[in-house]
Amino acid sequence: MSAGIYIHVPFCTVKCPYCDFYSVRFSRETVTRYAEAVCRNLAALPEGLETDTVYFGGGTPSLLPTELLRSMLNTLRCRCNFAENTEITLEANPLTATAEKLAEWRNTGINRLSLGIQSFDAEILHILGRKHTPEQGMQAIRRAKEAGFANLSLDLMLGLRQHTQPLWQHELETALAQPVTHISAYLLKIEEQTPFGSNPPELLDDDPLADRWLQMHDVLTANGFAHYEISNFARQGYESRHNTKYWRLEPYYGIGPAAHSCHGGVRYAVPRDLEAFCASPLQTQTVTEPHAETESERIMLGLRLSEGIRLDSIPESCERLMQRAKPLIPAYLQSDGESLRMTPQGWLVSNAVLVQLGI
Repeated sequence: MSAGIYIHVPFCTVKCPYCDFYSVRFSRETVTRYAEAVCRNLAALPEGLETDTVYFGGGTPSLLPTELLRSMLNTLRCRCNFAENTEITLEANPLTATAEKLAEWRNTGINRLSLGIQSFDAEILHILGRKHTPEQGMQAIRRAKEAGFANLSLDLMLGLRQHTQPLWQHELETALAQPVTHISAYLLKIEEQTPFGSNPPELLDDDPLADRWLQMHDVLTANGFAHYEISNFARQGYESRHNTKYWRLEPYYGIGPAAHSCHGGVRYAVPRDLEAFCASPLQTQTVTEPHAETESERIMLGLRLSEGIRLDSIPESCERLMQRAKPLIPAYLQSDGESLRMTPQGWLVSNAVLVQLGI
């Protein structure tokens, strides 16, 4: 089975007030040391590792100088066996997606772009601390398409009090008008160790939030986007192959401070410490789950996907699971006898469903 490679790029120019991902302020000197450390770790991956996805996440990976991105990918190509159609994703801030940069990214082999749009409304962007305007977001998408990116994803964020039904309809219709093949839509979560943790914005109550979420499901699926995972929609053939590895318990290797890995049935994490990462010959990893491929884990992750969990993949838990699932069918769960999957209403209350299932 081919593995995915995740590279965490811990640099931002400005920290968004809702973000709890590990990042530090960008500096040219530090980023060069960081890239050298990434290449050392990539060169230490198992020789000949079969690889079919690479994902640059962050932080803001699009801040990296192109020559450093190219160096990392060249190191990977020398160490791993790339599949012919390897998916190589770069997360990008719209303000960094200039025509020049987009052409450079394409020339390095990056073939999938994930743009952090978050909203097409100026007030929402201001509350979220984003520095681009709605027009700049749409311009970044248009430039990416012109540069030859056929596989384009954008992020939306839902949950502020200002997200009325008409405004959210406008957001969805604007997203559908863009030449994108994938939409990730996240519910705004207040993380304690962020500026929003100490000074949160006004959020939607549970009932209108559920209405907006189901509105999104109905609008996007009616316009050719499959709701293939709780937070993700894609046109046919454009599902994120890298992220799907996480939910299917397929192997992936994480490089960089705060990166995670899962292979050989074990989960690992790298400390959130850029200086330690740069100074070490190889990154330090701690085991976070020594037995990651339990049936409970397979059920929990599998139910995030519209395909659900195959019952023959959980022989020890199948009978107990289906007994507990019966009261939740058909409102929150569906089964065809071969698999079990959540309905959109089930996804809305997924934590409660998992508790009911004993997961």
